[in-house]
Amino acid sequence: MSISNPRQVFSNPSIPFAGTILGSLLPGEMVLIQGSVPSGADRFQVDFQCGSSIKPRADVLFHFNPRFKKSRIVCNTLEKEHWGREEILYQMPFRVKAAFELIILVLKDKYKVAVNGAHVLEYKHRLDLGRVDTICISGSVRVQTVTIVPPDSSPILPAASQTSLSSSDSEVMLSSSGDLKVPFRARLDKGLKVGRSIVIKGKTSLNANSFAVNLRDASGQNIVLHLNPRLKKRVFIRNSFLSESWGPEETDLESFPFAAGDYFEMIVLCNPKSFKVAVNGLHQFEYKHRVQDLITIGQLEVEGDVSLLDVRML
Repeated sequence: MSISNPRQVFSNPSIPFAGTILGSLLPGEMVLIQGSVPSGADRFQVDFQCGSSIKPRADVLFHFNPRFKKSRIVCNTLEKEHWGREEILYQMPFRVKAAFELIILVLKDKYKVAVNGAHVLEYKHRLDLGRVDTICISGSVRVQTVTIVPPDSSPILPAASQTSLSSSDSEVMLSSSGDLKVPFRARLDKGLKVGRSIVIKGKTSLNANSFAVNLRDASGQNIVLHLNPRLKKRVFIRNSFLSESWGPEETDLESFPFAAGDYFEMIVLCNPKSFKVAVNGLHQFEYKHRVQDLITIGQLEVEGDVSLLDVRML
């Protein structure tokens, strides 16, 4: 999930991490954590706290604790240095040596948690939500970004953000066989409708030069959208290949969002008049449609100096 106007972002924090939330968490806000689980991981935890005191230990309003060896998630609340009753989910949506996207939606009476686009659990508030002013992350985990998303923000995926926290019925895995080898190709049997998005999670090669994401028509001859980050030149080219010729390139960009050897998440949202593209939670640009009949889009391909972790349509 990507957000065009985040309230607060922590990038590449060192673990253990303690970050001050500017103002308390409000109902309707989301906390988005993008990271990965290293090899040999035992457990990690995300805590919504009242301050960061160690002695006495700060109250923890929401303790979210995946434990890999026992394949469970433990949730709890710490008040006046005493833990309450554990709530345990005997499932493990995280995978060792894999990237993840954790979303915690804050509601008036509870938190709703989703991992990688699928609803995982709910946890009712035991203490006043308004006391939360610190987020802490510790344990066996690597984190790329922690994003606080206000309720009035304009997310890149407004519809999918709600769906992902309740069910995954609207998601379409674009590699049903699990084969994510590059070059990667998938068919979009029903085209790409307005309001739907392509989500690509991957990692660029250590000595990456460039890679490309292409949305082709069903015949494969025309490229409706060509996205081509060139890492060594730090330019992000956008174009279309129609009627056997390339159109004018678009390259304007405030900052280049990719780096060799780094994890990334790219989201391409199909709007009525343009594609909106976000990378790592930040809006990058819009690309006006050069083909109006979007139902003709029938193929997705990814090629170049990149390895893929997940490809899906929302």
